[in-house]
Amino acid sequence: MPVNLPTNLLRSFVAIVDTGSMLNASEKVFVTQSALSLQIKRLEELLQQNLFHREGRRLSLTQAGDLMLDYARKVLILHDEAVSAITAGHFSGPARIGMVQDFAETLLSGLLAQFAELHPDAQIYSRIAGTAELLAQLERRQLDIVLGFAAANDPNAIAYAAMEWYGKSDLLRQNVLPLAVLEPPCRFREAAIRTLEDAGVPYRITVETPNLTTLRAAVDAGLGITCRTHLFLSEEPLQIEHLAPLPRVSCVLQTAASLDPATARLAQLAREIVVAL
Repeated sequence: MPVNLPTNLLRSFVAIVDTGSMLNASEKVFVTQSALSLQIKRLEELLQQNLFHREGRRLSLTQAGDLMLDYARKVLILHDEAVSAITAGHFSGPARIGMVQDFAETLLSGLLAQFAELHPDAQIYSRIAGTAELLAQLERRQLDIVLGFAAANDPNAIAYAAMEWYGKSDLLRQNVLPLAVLEPPCRFREAAIRTLEDAGVPYRITVETPNLTTLRAAVDAGLGITCRTHLFLSEEPLQIEHLAPLPRVSCVLQTAASLDPATARLAQLAREIVVAL
């Protein structure tokens, strides 16, 4: 079977070469540097070739990377021409997309920027909320597309991620573990508390917030540890050997039963980006 290379991975690869750094490329393709690094790692895994020589923060193309660059440019030009030709004049909008904050902070700008390039006259409505609330809005026909989290066995799963512990390692030495969580309902909160209670680890909730940005700031400040996926922080997760492994979570994409061509394209772009993370 031929290897399928997602176009967003190729776009990020070309952006790094054109801009000269991960930082500049992340601003061009509207994803974080950590997400960009994961995209390049995924592209190299698919090709089974290293595309860059890495010397600290300095990147230079390998022989395989130099060869791939020319093909990547050709693929992206043809891809964008095809999408533009097929979807021209078919947008009926507005496209209504809802996503959990984890995706919003890493994908929203890049996803909508790509869509806006393809459909400059498009109207876009975006809603950031918890998965349960978003799915309720989808059922009420208030949204067309939903990106959220669900159990690992959810039939709408398009990708999977491991739950991990994040925070300052010195907090693990405290007699009562400080815990930072989102307000319920939250499957990460539930998984963290259940895992700690099953292991008999004493804990106290030191930070409870409805906002992922506040949660990240609290964890960065050393106010507590938390349970999230790799989308949460670029730092390596904590290794807590005496606790049972946290469950996996699925990334789900659900859409309305009927979508106009442009909104269907937005759903496809969302799928491609999430799968590549």
